[in-house]
Amino acid sequence: MIPPTRAARAALATSRTYVEAAAYRAGWNVAVHLPQPVVDRALRVTADKLYGRDGSGIRRLRSNLARAVPDADPATLDAVTRDAMRSYLRYWGEVFRLPRFTGDADAVDQAIVVDHAERVYALRDAGRGMIAALPHMGNWDLMGAWACTHDLPLMTVMERLKPERLYDEFVAFRQRIGMTVLPLTGGPPTMPQLAEHLRKGGFVCLLADRDMSRSGITVDLLGEKARMPVGPALLAQQTGAALFVASSRYDDETGRLRMSIHEPVETRPGEDGLVAMTQDVADLFSADIRRSPADWHMLQRVFEVDRREGGRRPGDRGVR
Repeated sequence: MIPPTRAARAALATSRTYVEAAAYRAGWNVAVHLPQPVVDRALRVTADKLYGRDGSGIRRLRSNLARAVPDADPATLDAVTRDAMRSYLRYWGEVFRLPRFTGDADAVDQAIVVDHAERVYALRDAGRGMIAALPHMGNWDLMGAWACTHDLPLMTVMERLKPERLYDEFVAFRQRIGMTVLPLTGGPPTMPQLAEHLRKGGFVCLLADRDMSRSGITVDLLGEKARMPVGPALLAQQTGAALFVASSRYDDETGRLRMSIHEPVETRPGEDGLVAMTQDVADLFSADIRRSPADWHMLQRVFEVDRREGGRRPGDRGVR
């Protein structure tokens, strides 16, 4: 068999991105009109099929989760990985339906339980800027909708997606919820805009368990070295805003999303302070992920050993 040319591979990748984009748009158009139980069942079946195919994303998810449940036997790790895909598809189902909640605080409050909301209310009432560092857990878009319906003006940064139309639709979706969305690339530098928003008493939410730059800080995450972005700690140093961790998980008892707001981490000066603050965030991420590993939707490389060429860990197929 003749291997495909580079141009053919690029064309195939491009066609896949357009197919995926069409699927997302279809989800938005269809799920919002269907009864929730119908959507939930369809997404659960889809999650199980994706898990069963054991593609590269599933293998990476399993490998990441092996750090969160290090004592799990192979069957238990597989069950956690399957449940993580179900949780991830539940997130997408909620995202597809979230536009129905736009501006409706009561509807948002019916979908989410917030532990220690008083912590952000106190900071807001004092006029102090806030930075929430979030792991890829639960439903961060519903968390953002909660903030926007409770007088917490939220600004965030979003990675550009391909094709551009899909990125534009995601931005429009988050803007309808009430967020201000800055592009990670292809626009003015984000840090000055975020800092200005914080100095005015604004609220910044940043997904922070995966470094997407070359300026990240090496920390201990789930017992292993990983790089996390320096932005949250740096903004806290520069602006005096409070930095805290917020995470979410699906609560079996209530059937709702449960959001936890932690106490602010201590702001410390200098380079050593940035390292210490980012490690504090990583420690809280680790505790929350270990408490509910199936709600950590991390299908990309996070740990330094996996970023090295050929890096593999227990949990990857073939090495368990």
